[in-house]
Amino acid sequence: MSAKKHDDSLMEYSESQENAVSVSREARAERSASEAIVADDYRTVIDMDRRYVYVSDAFCELVGYTREELIGTRYDDLSAPETNDLRMIFNLFCQLEYMHGLWMLVARSGARILIRYESWLRPDRLIEAHMQRVPVGS
Repeated sequence: MSAKKHDDSLMEYSESQENAVSVSREARAERSASEAIVADDYRTVIDMDRRYVYVSDAFCELVGYTREELIGTRYDDLSAPETNDLRMIFNLFCQLEYMHGLWMLVARSGARILIRYESWLRPDRLIEAHMQRVPVGS
């Protein structure tokens, strides 16, 4: 690839990333609690080191750990490593400050749990997530 084509590709990628960040911030700003994409069946709050600082009782029950066991634990420890590129997704989240989608958790029992999530960066720089379980199969 020539240097000019490489530079053009980098500029296009950079502009695309900036557009994605802008669109995400606009969407987050327009969203109100009544327009949430995901019900808050399960709630967590993590810090910028990806450690749980709050977990709801329902989330504890879902994953089979107590609140005391989860607080301070990295969310990476409950994520299925082969299905989630944690570093890339977290870096993207830090740029966008908002994300939603599907995520695969691993419970204490080893069971895989597919969830739909919505997460955003709060003014206190903590990341709040609301989740609901996605039924798999019939």
